[in-house]
Amino acid sequence: MSDTFTVTLRRMALLALLALVGSSLGGCSASDEPEQQAPVPHVRVETLQLQPLAITSELNGRILAPRTAQVRARVAGVVLKRVYREGSDVKQGDVLFQIDPAPFKADLDSAQAALARADATRYQARLQEQRYRELVNDKAVSGQEYDNAKASLLQANAAVAEAKAAVQRARLNLGYATVTAPIAGRIGRAQVTEGALVGQNEATPLATIEQLDPIHVDVTQSTREITALRKALRAGQLQRVDADQASVTLIEDDGSAYPLPGKLLFSDIQVDPSTNQITLRSEFPNPNLDLLPGSYVRVRLAQAVQAQGLSVPQRAILRDSAGVPKVLVVDAQSQVSERQVVLGSVQGDRWVVRDGLAAGDQVVVEGLQHAKAGERVQIDTAPQATSVTQHTGQ
Repeated sequence: MSDTFTVTLRRMALLALLALVGSSLGGCSASDEPEQQAPVPHVRVETLQLQPLAITSELNGRILAPRTAQVRARVAGVVLKRVYREGSDVKQGDVLFQIDPAPFKADLDSAQAALARADATRYQARLQEQRYRELVNDKAVSGQEYDNAKASLLQANAAVAEAKAAVQRARLNLGYATVTAPIAGRIGRAQVTEGALVGQNEATPLATIEQLDPIHVDVTQSTREITALRKALRAGQLQRVDADQASVTLIEDDGSAYPLPGKLLFSDIQVDPSTNQITLRSEFPNPNLDLLPGSYVRVRLAQAVQAQGLSVPQRAILRDSAGVPKVLVVDAQSQVSERQVVLGSVQGDRWVVRDGLAAGDQVVVEGLQHAKAGERVQIDTAPQATSVTQHTGQ
């Protein structure tokens, strides 16, 4: 009886275990749901188009005043007065300093008196020469006496000319006592004060005037860049930009662009042997005197034009672990592929593409983090680029 009961209990336990296992398996099957498909990522693309690219060079240089005049004392004397206000704008001919004119006035009076005396002597010599000319014809005086009278007249004429020159010199010295501005511009601080003795054995500097509007900017470019540009022009890869049509933009030391455009004046004909660079000079309007001589600036100079070129936004460029630039391109079936590119120079927020892309390619510019090579994407078209300027400079 006990054996039968034991067997019955074992069967009941086995059935309960099997029921529990079946229930668990049935519950798992009921709760499992089919895996949801990942959504197609959305990206924005830019369709590349061939367009003219302005080949520019960004060059370093400094601002220079077109005209600089160092005002100096041209006569010796004591400074009585400084007439101008330091740091002000002056016009050509404005009075700047007044040197004591009394000694020069006295010299002028003395020279005029000497001229009057020379005139009187010449008058007497002329009369004597006239009398002797008549008498020598009548044999009343000898030829030697007439020659002496004529020589005296010539000497008297020379003495008058010398006296006139002395008067002119004295008048000039008197004028130099009033120091005027040789050019128009902005004048700096005075280098002498009232009571200073100036012009003693040297031309004492008094002040400096600089013309500031318009103003010049001298930049330098390496002969290597110029040679490469010339080769491209001769090969027909680029088109030359005329000097009067060249776009010149000034980049100030804080990185901002100067609002007024400039023009290229000339490029030097000699190479600096110490730097192997050539100097180029440009001119900019400076009506508000924002540009001051000596300031460090950069100049963006358009030197040529590439008739047909491609560029991509900087944000579209990806780089692998080796630093090789790549882009993601979407084909007609909305499938993404990876494309290695050769980049030129950067300008603004765009890269110039030398190789690896063609007109009509759709380059991913937004949503790069979601797009992967070999997968499909949903395309949202981005606004197209309008213009590009290629920088080849430093």
